[in-house]
Amino acid sequence: QVQLGQAGGGLVPPGGSVRLSCTASERIGTSYNMGWFRQRLGTGREFVASFRWSDGRTDYHESVKGRFTLSRDNAKNTMYLQMNSLKPEDTGIYYCAAALTLADPYKFWGQGSQVTVSS
Repeated sequence: QVQLGQAGGGLVPPGGSVRLSCTASERIGTSYNMGWFRQRLGTGREFVASFRWSDGRTDYHESVKGRFTLSRDNAKNTMYLQMNSLKPEDTGIYYCAAALTLADPYKFWGQGSQVTVSS
C-alpha cells in the first residue's frame, strides 16, 4: 500500500509561482505512472500532468503547458510540480496520484494541497 504525502501550496498572487511535492512511502517503481490532478470549485477532478517513471516522459494538460513543470528526486521518492505564471483559474486542490503500471488506473492518492491564486 503506497502512501503519498504532499507538501506545498498556499496563497499566491497572479503571475506567481509555487512548488508542490509528492513523496511516496516506498520506492517508486520503474513501472509506475505518477500524476497530478486538480479539483476546482464546482468541477470534477481533472488531469494536470503525468510522469512516466520508467523514462521520465511527461505529459501536460494544454492549459498548463509551458507554465507547469514536473521533476523528480529518485533518492527521496519524490515528484515535484513547479507551477509558474499562475492564473486565478489555477486555483483548486491539487492531488498527486500513483498507478502501478501504465495500464492501471491511478490507485493511490495524496491528501491534496490547496493552491489559491489571488491578489
